[in-house]
Amino acid sequence: MQKKKIRPKAAALASLILSPALASAAEFDGGSLSPLWGVPFAGILLSIALLPLLAPAFWHHHYGKVSAAWALAFLLPFAANFGVGFAGVQLVHALVAEYIPFIILLTALFTVAGGIHIRGNLRGAPGLNTAILAIGAVLASFMGTTGASMLLIRPLIRANDDRVHKVHVIVFFIFIVSNAGGALTPLGDPPLFLGFLKGVGFFWTAQNILFETLFILAVLLALFYFIDRHYHRKEGVLPVDPTPDTPGGIGFDGAANFWLLGGVVALVLLSGFWKSPVVFDVFGTEVGLPGLVRDVGLIAIAVVSYKLTSPKVHADNQFEWGPMAEVAKLFAGIFLTIIPVIAMLKAGTQGPFGAIVSAVTRADGQPDPAMYFWATGVLSSFLDNAPTYLVFFNTAGGDPAALMTTYAGTLAAISAGAVFMGANTYIGNAPNLMVKAIAESRGVRMPSFFGYMAWSCAILVPLFVLSTFLFFR
Repeated sequence: MQKKKIRPKAAALASLILSPALASAAEFDGGSLSPLWGVPFAGILLSIALLPLLAPAFWHHHYGKVSAAWALAFLLPFAANFGVGFAGVQLVHALVAEYIPFIILLTALFTVAGGIHIRGNLRGAPGLNTAILAIGAVLASFMGTTGASMLLIRPLIRANDDRVHKVHVIVFFIFIVSNAGGALTPLGDPPLFLGFLKGVGFFWTAQNILFETLFILAVLLALFYFIDRHYHRKEGVLPVDPTPDTPGGIGFDGAANFWLLGGVVALVLLSGFWKSPVVFDVFGTEVGLPGLVRDVGLIAIAVVSYKLTSPKVHADNQFEWGPMAEVAKLFAGIFLTIIPVIAMLKAGTQGPFGAIVSAVTRADGQPDPAMYFWATGVLSSFLDNAPTYLVFFNTAGGDPAALMTTYAGTLAAISAGAVFMGANTYIGNAPNLMVKAIAESRGVRMPSFFGYMAWSCAILVPLFVLSTFLFFR
């Protein structure tokens, strides 16, 4: 069916400003770009990694300005070299097609989950901590890694506020709940949702990487239990629990938000299943009616949740916008500076990063699942895992019917690499930074960027190597 295009006034104005070539240039050939265009992206990554260590006070007050500076370090030279109109198309596409829907979904999940208070004083013993992580892993595939993380991170911190050593609890929470647990449905993690929109079946990931996911989760949960038991036996708990016992035991406040959480899930599903010919053209970027309805609905749900939730629930949760603001500001810079990097990767073997693309193909021309697993995973550790998934989805042919059947092993490797290895760094997946910010606001001294990577290299990387031999050969 021919798409019916509706041009709002803003888009009509854009059509007068931009030539037809520019209006369709949201996707551009990165094969002719110099690798130097990746410097702003590398700069923002190094800033996130180093400035909290070298200049913590400066970073705390000015991280938004640093992110904006790196974004301008890309946009201004890009506009000077390729024209203001062309740069504008890229800016609008990154914001409208990717960043804004991304932030709207995260904000809705953050707000709704922040309106649910798990009442009562849990005792952070090894068995209970392991159970919370296991429950979070299950919830992550149904309410998203962001939703599950925001729902459980506060009660987990509160349960362990009488523990002397608790950093490992938060680190494993990021490994399990904020990443690996979301591997089984398109609701779990943004890369899988993008695959769903491209035509991958809703239950395909659950059917094809179930054993890989269960293996990763089982090993991590077992390892966590023994580490947590070691610290618990060695150090015990503080003489006075900072969280007093409450009458009535464990319960939920703000339970109406569970219904709103169901609304978030329904809107995300609707945007995937609903096919509409109505498309709005916004400065050269097409915005479909289902996606627009989803985003407006998510904003409405966030507003309703915030207004309906009593101030006491927010106070009990120590709910604040700081973690969400940090993610929004940092990822704005990441989504903009990543534009040339993704374009150069999409250029394939003829592009500046042709060696990476060539590495995932065997001598006989067939895709190598093990290399797809690692290439997708390593890049997802430092790039946003959603566009990285799309790059290698397209590198493998981009045909969902073929990838779900003939090349099922390759698609499984891409899916697993994008989701699992998002846990390798704080910036591999948005909930990682949110959990870190919430933990630090509660007084937990989280590892630095490289300190966290020391944990992931020691625990996750050997597990991924073992998974390669077991599942992706």
